[in-house]
Amino acid sequence: MSDLPPPDSHAFQVDLRGLVDLLSHHLYSSPRVFVRELLQNAVDAVTARRVLEGVAGSGPSGGPNGGAGAPPQEPIRLLVDGSGLRIEDPGIGLTEADVHRFLATIGRSSKRDDLIGARQEFLGQFGIGLLACFTVAETIRVVTRSAADPSSPPVEWLAGSDGRYRVRTLPDAERAEPGTTVHLSPRPGAERWFAPDRVIALARDFGALLPYPVEVVADGRTHQITDAPPIWDRHYPSGTARRIALLDYGAAVLGFPPLDLIELDLPLGGVRGVAYVLPSAGSPTEAGRHRVSLKGMLLSDAATGVLPDWAFFVRCVIDTDTLRPTASREGLYEDETLAAIREALGGQVRDWLTRLAAEDPQRLATFLAVHALGVKALARHDLELLQIMLPFLTFETTDGCVPLTEFARTHGTVHVSATVEEFRQVAPIAAAQGIGVVNGGYTYDAELLARLPEVIPGVTVDELRADIVAAHLDLVDPAEELALASFLATARATLDPLDCDVALRAFHPVSVAALHLDNRAARQERARAETEAAADELWAEILGALKSTAPRVQLVLNHHNPVVKRIAGITDPALLTAAVEALYGQALLMTHRPLRPADTSLLNRAFGELLTWAAKAAKSNEGR
Repeated sequence: MSDLPPPDSHAFQVDLRGLVDLLSHHLYSSPRVFVRELLQNAVDAVTARRVLEGVAGSGPSGGPNGGAGAPPQEPIRLLVDGSGLRIEDPGIGLTEADVHRFLATIGRSSKRDDLIGARQEFLGQFGIGLLACFTVAETIRVVTRSAADPSSPPVEWLAGSDGRYRVRTLPDAERAEPGTTVHLSPRPGAERWFAPDRVIALARDFGALLPYPVEVVADGRTHQITDAPPIWDRHYPSGTARRIALLDYGAAVLGFPPLDLIELDLPLGGVRGVAYVLPSAGSPTEAGRHRVSLKGMLLSDAATGVLPDWAFFVRCVIDTDTLRPTASREGLYEDETLAAIREALGGQVRDWLTRLAAEDPQRLATFLAVHALGVKALARHDLELLQIMLPFLTFETTDGCVPLTEFARTHGTVHVSATVEEFRQVAPIAAAQGIGVVNGGYTYDAELLARLPEVIPGVTVDELRADIVAAHLDLVDPAEELALASFLATARATLDPLDCDVALRAFHPVSVAALHLDNRAARQERARAETEAAADELWAEILGALKSTAPRVQLVLNHHNPVVKRIAGITDPALLTAAVEALYGQALLMTHRPLRPADTSLLNRAFGELLTWAAKAAKSNEGR
């Protein structure tokens, strides 16, 4: 049994004003799209007529004149005057029945219903383009004559933004040739959208790549809008001339001078265009915004999802005839086709990098000086590319900023610091002791270092631990250390409340008085203890049960350092305690880590005591 309403039930009524408000505030990003919708309908009408007449190369891909052997194409013409805007096209036109069927029924499209076999040739998808013009127009007047039925008279469709419309036939003299003219009169407050300069700019922005000639007539002058074929499909006398033309085009449409360019061509995917390399470093967190046209009509200059996320260092200008637009025709529909094209375009960017590495290392170096981060983002998941790029990618190491291929030749074991701060603290000491350390604190570096053994056999990659550094520091002569037993005992007692052990070693550089050695387990235990102290009774009990016996932080005093030697000779217990606390604070500051409240309190106390002692000493000297 059918669940459909009976034949005598009521049909839905549409509030046109409400629908226009919905379009202008929720579907379309700006009223500017009315020019695009007018151009789109005109292009589709011309395409439909050429399909009807069997003109070779009738689709948008057939070039500005519809393909070889086609008759010259009359232009689509926009005319701007004081009364508003009108657009004329030599397209298929409509009969009176068509007008009632298509223009007066919201959501119905002649292309969808009558020309389904030629679907791929059309720009329009949703049959609401003309309705979108009510976002700026008070009335829309359409005068049309059908090419499919030459005997039918011209027809006028006149509609207002209040939802009322009128249809009437006209004398043959009103329109002798097939085609359509659409007249728009501006709504109050929307007159700025009909200014000649704005209409020219919008028509050029949306329609510069359209396959049929388009022109705007304003103030007695004719402005050519289309510039076909697209710049990437033109013939140039040399590769250098082509490169210069493409770079100039990118700078004009994207608003920045590109650092480089990558030509994109996917014949099976119906995509042609250029990827332009940003002149400055981009952020991996920012989605690429690309300029995408559908069969020559601009969809969006901020489309996302065209390239993989790792390719954040380029911006694309492409034209496609296979991707699906969203309902607003201002973006791309995420489907399997888009995913496949995204992957294929990403492959072309990757191939470009590979070619540079093999053929033009200097150009690659220029690129990497700005966009090494983007290449690292890609190389994380592409072992072959990592192997190709490794000689060109530099990393911060104890040997300076060098490629890992060079670093691995000197150090069979590569130690990786977890943070930038840890590297900066340990690097001078590790370099002096011959320990090979790479800074793993930068984005993607730790992930790439973890894959290093896959690329360079025989290399070992290990986390930098406190015990590794300590093991490379020279032991102090037992007799000398015994002589400093009292000093070391005071130091250990002073720092024990901070979960810090004290050790005495001899190392270079001599200028470093003390080294604060931490490890991941100690940091985790310290974070647990801090959370426990601030938690309520229940959570404190739970966190207390998780207490670990991880190795504690170490303060390693440098026996070679003259300051340490002088502090070891202090006999005043209070002054010695303050001096040890100052050494700890100085070593902690060298790590560049955030200070805990207890550390801040210690530093304030230590430096306060030292200042007080210095003031007393100065006063004592004055009294002598």
